Amino acid sequence: MSRPDFTPEHRRDFMKTIAKQTLGVSFAGTVASQGLFGEAQAAAVTGKAKHIIYLFMDGAMTHLDTFDPKVGVEEAGETKPIQTRVPGMQFGDRFPKLSYLANAIAVVRSLSTETGAHDKGKYLMRTSYKQINSIQHPAMGAWMVSEAGRINKEMPGNYVIGGNNRHPGAGFLPPSLSPVPIANAGTGLQNTKLPKYLSPELFNRRLSLASKFDQGFQSKRANTQIESYNQLYSEARRLLGSEHLKVFDIKEEPQAIKEAYGSNQLGQACLLARRLVQGGARFIEVNYGGWDMHQDLYTKLDERAANLDNAVGNLLRDLHSKGLLDETLVVLTTEFGRKPKMNVNGGRDHHPGAFSSLLMGAGIKGGQVYGESDKQGFSVAKDHVSVSDFNKTIAAAAGLPLEEERFAPNGRPFKIGGNGDPVAALLA
Repeated sequence: MSRPDFTPEHRRDFMKTIAKQTLGVSFAGTVASQGLFGEAQAAAVTGKAKHIIYLFMDGAMTHLDTFDPKVGVEEAGETKPIQTRVPGMQFGDRFPKLSYLANAIAVVRSLSTETGAHDKGKYLMRTSYKQINSIQHPAMGAWMVSEAGRINKEMPGNYVIGGNNRHPGAGFLPPSLSPVPIANAGTGLQNTKLPKYLSPELFNRRLSLASKFDQGFQSKRANTQIESYNQLYSEARRLLGSEHLKVFDIKEEPQAIKEAYGSNQLGQACLLARRLVQGGARFIEVNYGGWDMHQDLYTKLDERAANLDNAVGNLLRDLHSKGLLDETLVVLTTEFGRKPKMNVNGGRDHHPGAFSSLLMGAGIKGGQVYGESDKQGFSVAKDHVSVSDFNKTIAAAAGLPLEEERFAPNGRPFKIGGNGDPVAALLA
């Protein structure tokens, strides 16, 4: 019987497939790391935020109907402002729970961006850089694990729960810093057990055989991409059957807790995010779509806003009750805003000129509104915050190096959070 055609290129594809099937890792970078999740390269980090839960409202959340409501103008639509527990701070009337917790919340109402295209806006928000063909920039989670290292050495440090299509992942950083995708919080981390037809003994034999096929190739060529996936696979293999897998199973939670967060995608994802923080995760992105409301906005908004208000409200309370809010930064953001003028279909179209985001928890001064949009919510009227300024503020709260340059494989320098400045008024 002839030997199978298992070239080095096939070997690389094999390792990528195995890693994806065990930990779901699918975001490839271009440089290998010393340690699987970058801890060997990590510097000392002293920020207040040891963990970040990054809630991304995919599709462009309407600012006028959430955290920048207007009054006395046609553009206000059907949303009515309600008073929060912070004097002068008002939220849309669909957010009573977050209104009650406003002392823990900093609202940024003066964000704007340069693009009204979803993919470009999401890429910019996650990386602080414009999307270009020649290079892929790292998202904040990869930066955080690279610089701060892992807290729990037995677990990955970076995750994305929900949709992850076209996520920049680790960008030009090592593939091992990529977020582990968890498609559904209710089912947790998938493919963590060997298939029934494959015994551990046979599995190990196959792995040994695959390694022998390209042993000569690897001894002659320094292929850092292959080595990075080799490391990734080794970690994934050790995780199989580990007691640490319990952290991904929200069924371990009391029924009352699961119901409190809400039996919906966002609620269960926020619950899993809290469990991952307890397990030592550095960065958890929760992607919650459905905000691209060009039609029937108020029909669709009721459900989305109710889920958001309930899930984030319970997340803040839960983190606080467990003593984790003082070391966890919760970010709520989106790719851009929506037009103040309603369209003929009862929706709002894309609008990069002004939008809002929230910062809560570690390293942040809550109970304040920073910046203003104009009376109609069309443009920034006071204290403009760029996407880079916003991300620099997140990085500062986490104690990440703001001015040190990191170099891509092509030699170009980049800074964490881009070239903006952190907003000092928002930082504790």
